[in-house]
Amino acid sequence: MPIVWTDVPEANELLEKDPLALLIGLVLDQQVKMEKAFRGPYDLQQRLGRLDAREIAAMDPDKLLKVFRERPALHRFPGSMAKRVQALCEAVVTDYGGDAAAVWREARDGDDLAVRIKKLPGFGDMKVKILVAVLAKKFGVKPPGWEKHAANWHTVADVDSEESIG
Repeated sequence: MPIVWTDVPEANELLEKDPLALLIGLVLDQQVKMEKAFRGPYDLQQRLGRLDAREIAAMDPDKLLKVFRERPALHRFPGSMAKRVQALCEAVVTDYGGDAAAVWREARDGDDLAVRIKKLPGFGDMKVKILVAVLAKKFGVKPPGWEKHAANWHTVADVDSEESIG
């Protein structure tokens, strides 16, 4: 199932190809329209030149905040989201050597996958369930027992066209 979460094809493609973009999009998916949240990683990449967990983790927080606040702001709450994205990148660097896909690629089973995701800054119980569903439905990531950790309601994992966004 393709990702069609924004009206920018390049942003959708980035979410499909870059695991860090996917994680950042999910962190930003809070108190803004999903299209804005999931376009955020693409806009951030455009402003920074590339998305790199090590670079974002090491950035001066004030500089990253300035990038988030640049018009149009990347989020309704650019300050808190800049901090959260930086914390996410720090966790990806510290726990996974900068490889965001390792969060799920190295999971032993569904329980381990849920624990790994829950440890990421910005991921509470609901986002864990949503990401597990996204990984299974969009990327075929289905470690044994994943089902009990996946959302069983309509989420972005089920969106494959503009019509199915609602």
